[in-house]
Amino acid sequence: MLVLHPKGPSKRARMFDKYHVYGCVGKRCILQGWRVPLYSNLIFIHNNVYVAPSAKFVAHDGIHRLLNNKYQTGEFVEKVGCIEIMDNVFISSNVTILYNTRIGSNVIIGANSVVNKDLPGNAVYAGTPARRICGFDEYVEKRRKYSEDFRSKFGIKQVHGVDKLLATRLREDFIKQRENEHTDV
Repeated sequence: MLVLHPKGPSKRARMFDKYHVYGCVGKRCILQGWRVPLYSNLIFIHNNVYVAPSAKFVAHDGIHRLLNNKYQTGEFVEKVGCIEIMDNVFISSNVTILYNTRIGSNVIIGANSVVNKDLPGNAVYAGTPARRICGFDEYVEKRRKYSEDFRSKFGIKQVHGVDKLLATRLREDFIKQRENEHTDV
């Protein structure tokens, strides 16, 4: 496994593309992981794909080794296959994507999910194995409402990090919500 350390996830994506580390890396991609998976040339990442830290691409299995050792033969070959990530995909932390899978365009995959089959586009998926949670457009509307409410509640236009003041306000809001939950029971 190759470990590369360019500064910044978008620079890392450009470097992976330049040196043909992956099958392809499209435009406006962010790859947070430092590790390059085995057989990375079987992984094809299209445009506007965000890969969060600790996501794993597994383009092979190693079961052939166990079987060849058990039966003292060389008859079993390693299973390998491609992974393709289409446009506008967000892959959350600790997602595992297995070989011979395609993730369609406009997809969000929730944290800790396992993708073991193709995921059609225009949806949100989560779980082990990953299952459809809702449509992409439905999620966009929920997120739009959340963003409007957040800006209104905290009086800010954009969040590009959390300073001490915002952290304090978020903590106070969190405590209030928990207190309200306990009084509602």
